[in-house]
Amino acid sequence: MKLVNKKNKKYTQIFQLFTEEKWKENSKNSNANISLVFSGKKNEIHLHTSDESLVFFIGLGKSDAANFEFQQVGQKFSQTQQEKIQAAATQIISDDINEKQFEEFFKGLYLGTYAYNSDKSHVLWNEKTEIHFENFSQKKLDQIKENTNAICEGQFTCMEWLNKPANYKKTPVLSSFLKDLAKKYNLKYTSFNRKKCEELGLEAYLAVNQGSDQEAAFTILEYKTKVKNAKTIGLIGKCVTFDTGGISIKGSDNMHYMKSDMGGATAVIGALIYAAEKQIPVNIIAVLPITDNAVSENAYLPSDVIKAYNGKTIEVLNTDAEGRMTLADALSYVSKNYKTDVLIDLATLTGSSVRMFGDTCGAMFSNNEKLKDLLIKTGDRTNQRLWNLPLWDVWKDDFKSDVADVKNISMKPIGDCIVAAKFLEEFIENHQNWAHLDIAGVAFGNTGYSKEKAATGYGVQLLADLIENYH
Repeated sequence: MKLVNKKNKKYTQIFQLFTEEKWKENSKNSNANISLVFSGKKNEIHLHTSDESLVFFIGLGKSDAANFEFQQVGQKFSQTQQEKIQAAATQIISDDINEKQFEEFFKGLYLGTYAYNSDKSHVLWNEKTEIHFENFSQKKLDQIKENTNAICEGQFTCMEWLNKPANYKKTPVLSSFLKDLAKKYNLKYTSFNRKKCEELGLEAYLAVNQGSDQEAAFTILEYKTKVKNAKTIGLIGKCVTFDTGGISIKGSDNMHYMKSDMGGATAVIGALIYAAEKQIPVNIIAVLPITDNAVSENAYLPSDVIKAYNGKTIEVLNTDAEGRMTLADALSYVSKNYKTDVLIDLATLTGSSVRMFGDTCGAMFSNNEKLKDLLIKTGDRTNQRLWNLPLWDVWKDDFKSDVADVKNISMKPIGDCIVAAKFLEEFIENHQNWAHLDIAGVAFGNTGYSKEKAATGYGVQLLADLIENYH
């Protein structure tokens, strides 16, 4: 697909974009008959045909709407109008949207082409298609296309891996993909198997992995910029490829959705791809503690006491609280072995956060006020929103143990997402710029491209924006 600036071309297909305000102004002078069925409201579409052309009138809503709303319009249009769109040179006409609004609309057009494991190419997005927009120079349009390709490459990869069935993303398959990714983008790839994890003392992670017939793969991907004195960002993504709950087994009705328990990891992978595609001048340490949480004669048990990487002991009360076990070692490992300016972990961690926020936002916890503000603003800007929750020490009492330093859950039926965050804080080794994002309700859910729940791509644009603007 080409995005070009050309004039004096006859188009058989036109996307004419209107804000509500622009349509009111336009309809006074022309298209009076169309104004009976079209008003420019967000996501409103009217199709006008003639012998010579196919014209889509696309409503953008208010002209001062947030930029991400223009992306939403493009995405929905691409998803819902594919059967009507022609594989033809297409002109986009809009007199009053700015560069960022157009970029977001264009990005949405591409994002809307996603379908899991689809053999079909979207009619709007193939090598023969040309989209013409005359408002900006070719140089500017090339930049918009480059930005769009980078973010979509990351988000599509995130969604594809989260959507894969459990038997299509077993540890060797995922590890092979990550090796290829490292080779493609010149990343440093390191992975520790069970034997190496035992030598290093990554026993909280290994406790979860010991019930699996798949080898451990505690994986580190390092992206390094050539820019001197660049900031270093640590990213940790929960990477449980399938979660049965272990011995504390989950109910069967919705267990098939537990292929989504690596949503933190796929968000990190997507953001890493974006940074590498754009050559963002930061350093990134990405840790993915890959395992499934299986039921077997070797599985860890409720009442087990496990020694974590940082030496603290954990009493296991529920084996379905496995994500915080793997993240505990990942956080300690990064904190002890790397110097990072900011440390962020993302995880589909608790049903508590889902019950609290549904699919509206992720739950955020941080020990740094500036980082809190930055994440909230970034979430608002990208529509991958976060809401801050407390890290008060009063919650520590709920997971004190009689036989270990901490328990992996509280026995109280309240505030589990907060308890989980306080638990993880025990393993950051006094890092002063840390945030934990519980994205259980937003990484996987209702989408415009699927009948069942599926990957939303949440986290990629949030992290990409943060990475690009972190100074």
